[in-house]
This record gives sequence, C-alpha cells and structure tokens, in this order.
Amino acid sequence: MTVTWILILVASLAILVKSADWLVESAEKIALAFNVSPFIVGVSVVALGTSLPEVATTVTAVLKGTTEFVVDTAFGSNIATILLIIGVAAIVGKKLKVTRSLVNLDAPLLSVSTVLITFMVFDRKVTFWEGIILMIGFLIYVFYTFFQRHPMEKDEEELETLPSRAERRKTKTTQKMTTNMKEKIGFKTFLFLIVGIIGLAIGSNYAVESVTQLGRILSINASFLAITAIAVGTSLPELAVSVKAAMNKKYEIALGNVFGSNVFTIFLVIGLPALIKPLAVNEVTFVIGVPYLIAATFLFVISGISKKIHIWEGLMYLLIFILFVVQFFSFSI
Repeated sequence: MTVTWILILVASLAILVKSADWLVESAEKIALAFNVSPFIVGVSVVALGTSLPEVATTVTAVLKGTTEFVVDTAFGSNIATILLIIGVAAIVGKKLKVTRSLVNLDAPLLSVSTVLITFMVFDRKVTFWEGIILMIGFLIYVFYTFFQRHPMEKDEEELETLPSRAERRKTKTTQKMTTNMKEKIGFKTFLFLIVGIIGLAIGSNYAVESVTQLGRILSINASFLAITAIAVGTSLPELAVSVKAAMNKKYEIALGNVFGSNVFTIFLVIGLPALIKPLAVNEVTFVIGVPYLIAATFLFVISGISKKIHIWEGLMYLLIFILFVVQFFSFSI
C-alpha cells in the first residue's frame, strides 16, 4: 500500500507540472494571437503559470480541510528554491554572478515578503485579512515587475526577472511568435488549455491525498512530506533550467527567477488560499521551517550583495538544505 501511494504521489506531481506547462503554453498562444504584448504575457500569464502547481495544490488542500499544507508547501518551496536550486547551480556553474538590478530591486522585495510572512505566522495561523494583505502585495509586485523596466529593455530582459519555467516556455513559444503575432490558433490550443486545467485539478487532488495517506501509513507528520516531497517535486523544472543557465553562464536567469519565484510563492500561494479559509500553521513548520526560511533568505540576500556566489557557498547551501530535511524529519516522527 505504501509503494502504491508513493507512485501516486510521484505521478500526481508529474501531472501537476506538465498540466501547468500545457495550460500556460496554450494561454500564451491565445494571448499572442490577440496581439497582446509578449512582455505583458510574460509578467502575467507566464509568471503566474510558474506558481500554478503550488497554487492548485494549496487550494485543493484548503478545500479538503488540511489547511496546514499551505504554509508547509510555500515554506518548503522557498527553502528548496534557494538552498537546493541555487546550491546545485553554483556547484555546476562554479560561480554565479549577481547583477546590480537584482540586488537593488528584487532582493529588498524578497526580504520584505519574508519578514511579512514571518510576523503573520507567529500566532500559528494566517487569517482572511492577512490573506488580503498578501494578495495586495502580490498585485503590487505584478505592477512593479511590469513597470520596473524601460520600454527598450523589455524585449531583451523580460525573462531574466521571471521564474525559470517562464524562460523555458518563452524560448520554445514566445520568441518565434513575436515575428507573427497573428498566428492562428486552433482546436488543439484550446484542447490543451482545458486538459491543463483538468490535469491541475486531478494532480493537486491526488498529491494532497497521497501525502495524507503516506503520513498516516508511515506514522510521520504529513507536513514533512508536504514541505519536502511536494515542494521539491514542483521545483524540479526550475532546478533543471537554473542548472542549464548556470552552465551557459546565463547568471541573470539562474538567479533572477529565484527572487521572483519566492516572492510570488509567499504572496500568491499563501495569500489566495487564506481568502478561502484561515490557514493553520503546523507547530513543526513554525519551529523548524520559519528559522530556515529566514536563514536561507538572509544568506541569499547577503550572497547577492557580495555580487558572487562561489562553489563553496553552493556546497554550504546544499549542506544546510540536507540539515533542514534531517531536522524536520526528526521532529516529525
């Protein structure tokens, strides 16, 4: 029975990620066919699409009554994004260079969003009104992303401040579409849009159910699986793209997407479910997750200020991530 639920969890995560890809790629084509600016598509459809697996999972968890999964998944995602993805990217790339725009613009937003959610979870819950604040922050961040660049910079740099799956999707679809903004869309495009939406619903449902069942069967806190398996599983595409970007010395892509992705996760992935139902914060997540989230964010910002992330820092990031997983597991059994 345990093996069955593990396979269901792996399959549901795969369905979540692939469904998000189909949905966003279809939405891109539809938007571009109606002459919507590629930059607007990037900061709206594509950027939002990178958070779809996490959003779908957390909303499903709230509807199922397991509200603690929301903060578990969001915190786990941000910790994994910084410590795991940046750690591996720094090791593979041997050195990552941080641009001034990331330090001056994105780092302060990441710091503010992390401090804000830390204060919110001190009472072990996230209320409806706190969800409103987070969603306002999300809207402010979207407008900030949209207006932060000058018109001449948008075409060349728009991907560099978006989450990593945005870079991959843009490379495959948007760039070739900009030369033909009126490309016809057919039944297949709408079919994949619908399939993507259905896939998100199915994948998120079975992801939450499998985590719940595995926690019960293995007699461990289900939050451990949510903060590791789901968070890491939905971050694997970002890991692959960031590593590739680091190997090709595209440091802005390898690093910039982490800043944007983590801000999106705090504001949207926690804020939206909180509007449906108040969110509970698991005690283990508060005791272990909050300190590691603060530490990971602090280390990342400090590394950004130094303008370089060396291979030894990447190794340190990975060791801290392993320590986080081990410590969280020890508190969960």
